Amino acid sequence: MKLYPRDIQARVNALGHVAKPLIMDGQIGPATRAGIDRSLDIEGGNRVEDLFDPSGLHRVHGHWTGGTYGVIDFERHRYNVLIEKDGMPVMGRFAIEAQAKYAVGRAASHTLNANTGAIGVAIDAMHGAKESPFSRGPAPITWHQVVGYVSIHASICMSYQIPVTKWSVLTHAEVQPTLGIPQNRKWDINWLPDMDRPGDPVEVGNRLREMIRAEMGLIPNRTLEDYIPSAWLNAA
Repeated sequence: MKLYPRDIQARVNALGHVAKPLIMDGQIGPATRAGIDRSLDIEGGNRVEDLFDPSGLHRVHGHWTGGTYGVIDFERHRYNVLIEKDGMPVMGRFAIEAQAKYAVGRAASHTLNANTGAIGVAIDAMHGAKESPFSRGPAPITWHQVVGYVSIHASICMSYQIPVTKWSVLTHAEVQPTLGIPQNRKWDINWLPDMDRPGDPVEVGNRLREMIRAEMGLIPNRTLEDYIPSAWLNAA
């Protein structure tokens, strides 16, 4: 299992045992060491690796492909899972588990300088979209895709013990503000089908995370359907 300082800081924050989230500075300083020790005391274990799933997988990054509907081979090489227009998942060229020992050409390169241990899930949409002035383009995200995206995230998080937090389940647009890793002004995913313009990446990420938690049964008396427009549900 290969872990970088930011991976450790993000995991400590995701586990939620520190009174104040660690600053994502990529340095193993006193605060990070204290956070590791407290997390180990509560979670159990003797070394930092014990805080992680044995698979070595610890984050999920959400994307859109920027392509037209219909998965192509180029997209399958970039992402581990893709969501078609009808919401059905398509597996990428590289298995999810390959991300644990990321190497170029041997795993999916979906996020700049942040692929090790991180699974890439992409909605196959948004060809021709522009952030400003906003245009959703001829292949916008569909509600089928939102449902498929949420469902695959829920399955992944349960399979690999990934907490649904902004440090462990985040969109590409959140990687820079949350993890502190520059991403060349990526804006996926900060727009959903019921929005008239792009929103704040973390706020949109929060919406998606709440849907994922509902799908996982982590929110009492709420299901994923509660977050989807009734007009779409009735039509579907």
